[in-house]
Amino acid sequence: MPIQKIVQELQDIAEDKLAELYDLIHYFRLGLSQERTQPLAVSEVEPRTPGLLKGKLGDAFFEPLPEDELQQWE
Repeated sequence: MPIQKIVQELQDIAEDKLAELYDLIHYFRLGLSQERTQPLAVSEVEPRTPGLLKGKLGDAFFEPLPEDELQQWE
């Protein structure tokens, strides 16, 4: 049924606009084929490492900031 509706709509579009519409549909379809159906699993993502810093970040770096410090950033 959706294809029939699309064909009906296409019949009312000016001939000189069909090439532009085709490009839109074509590139939309290509984008859909490149999308992943599921997000990457944590095991598939490489851990990020700082580029300019030497050494390693400890666990404390990733802990939430205290509320009073967060307020200073607003």
